[in-house]
Amino acid sequence: MLSVIRRASILAAALLLAACAQQAPSTLTLDNHARHCQPLQLSPGQEFNLRLPSNPTTGFRWTLRADAAPQLKLLGPEVYIVPEEAGLVGAAGVSSWRFRAVARGEAALGLDYARPWEREVAPARQFDCRIRVK
Repeated sequence: MLSVIRRASILAAALLLAACAQQAPSTLTLDNHARHCQPLQLSPGQEFNLRLPSNPTTGFRWTLRADAAPQLKLLGPEVYIVPEEAGLVGAAGVSSWRFRAVARGEAALGLDYARPWEREVAPARQFDCRIRVK
């Protein structure tokens, strides 16, 4: 009897660890997106933040190139935050967006970091993430 309970406990622990390993991060960044966007697995109703380094005082802005609709819904406008420890006017900060998975399927989320008036210039940075909602 003890052997059966031990086996069941080990199986339950293994299933729990596997479920945790498959969890999408609550925040995507340039540093971790390559690890999670192959594709990013979400469940309907699940939300996540996208946080990208930004410095609008240089004229550069992140713009949505591919919004992953209808699988994702953008929950509000971009929010720009300068870290308090920066203490400098014009210091780099972070732009963030909040998304919710709303429809099953696959889509692409893509953003470009560029100066809006430089239309013939390639973006300085790009962010791309494949999304799968199931």
